[in-house]
Amino acid sequence: MKEFKRSKNTKNKLIISLGDPAGIGTEITLKALGSKYLNKNIEPLLVGCKNNICSTYAKLINHGINNIPNPNTLDVIDIPLDKKVIPGVVDEFTGSVSFKWLLNAINILLEKKASALVTAPISKIAWHKAGHKFAGQTELLGKLTNRRTSMLFTALSPNNGWRFNTLLATTHIPLNKIDTTLTKELIRYKLDTLLTFCRKFKEKPLLQIAGLNPHAGEEGKIGIEEQNLIIPVLNEWKLDNPAININGPISPDTCWISSINAWNDVSIDNKAPDGILAFYHDQALIPVKLIAFDEAVNTTLGLPFVRTSPDHGTALDIAGKFKAREQSMIAALNNAWLLSQ
Repeated sequence: MKEFKRSKNTKNKLIISLGDPAGIGTEITLKALGSKYLNKNIEPLLVGCKNNICSTYAKLINHGINNIPNPNTLDVIDIPLDKKVIPGVVDEFTGSVSFKWLLNAINILLEKKASALVTAPISKIAWHKAGHKFAGQTELLGKLTNRRTSMLFTALSPNNGWRFNTLLATTHIPLNKIDTTLTKELIRYKLDTLLTFCRKFKEKPLLQIAGLNPHAGEEGKIGIEEQNLIIPVLNEWKLDNPAININGPISPDTCWISSINAWNDVSIDNKAPDGILAFYHDQALIPVKLIAFDEAVNTTLGLPFVRTSPDHGTALDIAGKFKAREQSMIAALNNAWLLSQ
């Protein structure tokens, strides 16, 4: 395994775990590192297979994609693939490899040799085939660091620079477990987490809470969680944070409309929330991806280091076709650098 040169300023050193080798991780990483939109202060360290990186580079060049860095100029922790990988086909081997790459990347962060981790997409199916029974990379990071993590998606509008933030109260759990997972303590913790993150950019952010049920329960007519749990917790939290404006619970089908307007408008809509709390995975991810698919960044809060990731998956249907878009990876790298300063 190759040693790497430690940066004099670890705040600039970002570790990139290349994800499932059958997916688009290496492709979008090379494209992102060659982008004119990438922050030039970033010093990337890739964790993956050097031969696979070189092979991907050569194929990209052959496809007429030239604005990418030569692998020989990159800092790489080389953990070779010892068998052939078929693009678009994940299995026990690709799951084992992507897991190993991520573990090595995490160890570098825990040794404080870098400031942030950017993870390319992995296949949860491949992980499970390899015996790694984690719901995702977020859950593994929480276990290895013994930290309580939160999943937040953040994006900067290319139209006006407005920052769009959505935090998930629950993450990768079945729908039928959401109501039993939500507790007063959990909701308060997520509100505190969302406020802390939004305060990185605005001292008195406007927070907005999505309802759990359709129409936010219609005063108990369509579900009782709002009346019995969510509203009492919000009222209590407001008393402890009187300087913070907080709206909700708002019917989920309209909760993100002001965010759409703020994202698309050439001028920032001051009525748009600085942060939204959603109660389950798809409630958050559907509007986030519709509004900001190419710009949104999955950000893990609560770790002893910054971690970001593109908001999409391994894209196995286009793996090896060299047409994957790199915008979300660029955003992940830029946000990792910004948040780690």
